[in-house]
Amino acid sequence: MTNRQRLFYGSCFALITTALSFSLRAGILPQLMEDLNLNAEQLGNINSMWFFGFPVSMVIGGLIYHSVGGKSIMQFAFFAHAIGIIMTIYAGSYEGLMLSTFLIGLGNGCTEAACNPMIADAYEGNMMSKMMNRFHMWFPGGIVLGSLASYFMTNLGASWQTQIWLIMIPTIIYAVLFWGQSWPKARAVEAGTLSGNLKAMLTPLFIFMMVCMWFTAQSEFGPTQWVELILKSSGATPMLVLALITGTMAVARYFGGEMVHQFNTTGVLLGSAVLAALGLFLFTQITGPAVYGVAIIFALGVAYFWPNMIGFVADYIPKSGALGMSIVGAVGMLSSYFMQPIIGRWIDGNRVAGETKGLTGQELELFTGQETLTTMIGFPAILIVLFTILYFWMRGKEKAHA
Repeated sequence: MTNRQRLFYGSCFALITTALSFSLRAGILPQLMEDLNLNAEQLGNINSMWFFGFPVSMVIGGLIYHSVGGKSIMQFAFFAHAIGIIMTIYAGSYEGLMLSTFLIGLGNGCTEAACNPMIADAYEGNMMSKMMNRFHMWFPGGIVLGSLASYFMTNLGASWQTQIWLIMIPTIIYAVLFWGQSWPKARAVEAGTLSGNLKAMLTPLFIFMMVCMWFTAQSEFGPTQWVELILKSSGATPMLVLALITGTMAVARYFGGEMVHQFNTTGVLLGSAVLAALGLFLFTQITGPAVYGVAIIFALGVAYFWPNMIGFVADYIPKSGALGMSIVGAVGMLSSYFMQPIIGRWIDGNRVAGETKGLTGQELELFTGQETLTTMIGFPAILIVLFTILYFWMRGKEKAHA
């Protein structure tokens, strides 16, 4: 196995660790609510710490990537993941879960900060887009594994602590794969300097992409992080819906390089926004087994958002370097830090509104979920406008080359 291959495989297992920490937490939210007597807003606060730790370490990692190297960043990621996982299992309190979830978020952010620029430097041209999509394939791929594991373990009566232990498996694997490996050097000279990074980032295009990233992250993470609560009375099994969504995303990302080659990055992003908005709208209108079909439509919408936002920066603003990719990713996670408690309040508020209408039981839960999803349609709807602007902005422009 060549050094480049081993680094790539290690990156994939690190991203699987991130994915399991996302999906297993989504699956255990009802247990946490019951065991610790938490409301949806408090669960949102816990979730938000995962999204807060992520951008903190992404930004710091982007700043120090070219001085300390990806190897050191991933060593810190391992310790943050390992300690965060163990603390989560033995937390037993709201405050303890807040801290442990923050630590796991730090580890996840380090993964993005180290692995995205490594792939951008190790591969060129269409191969870079292909490998970036295949790397990010393992976030939804890992969520499939985690959501199915959570579904079956919950049905078998496994505690939420037992489920969290599963995250340690890919954590140990990526640590072994990264052991003793060296990272590739930056392809663009300016990408390795802070002044070059900042100059490239202080441009209208980069700032515009940060705005877009805010809404792409919410289009994906808003519905999927709360799937257990907002779809539990839809007539479909929420964790199976999540597995179907993320499984479809994984397959779509595997072929992401070909999609970008066929339609260009901006065309893929615009089409994705349309499908994501359509999927969320259909979730508010349809119940029963047809929900699984809607999940596929929604998944095809959000599948290409994250890797192609990062890939766009690497291709068209390469002098922003590791820091630029980290900043864009951090904006996406930071948006979730702010939005998770807000979504929790939407759920609590919609439940109260349903109770005011006299709804109870399954009808109340269905009303709560559909009203919350209706509000979330605004995320991809805004993206349709933004990516239409981007599509015409970038027409005829070639990718920048180092």
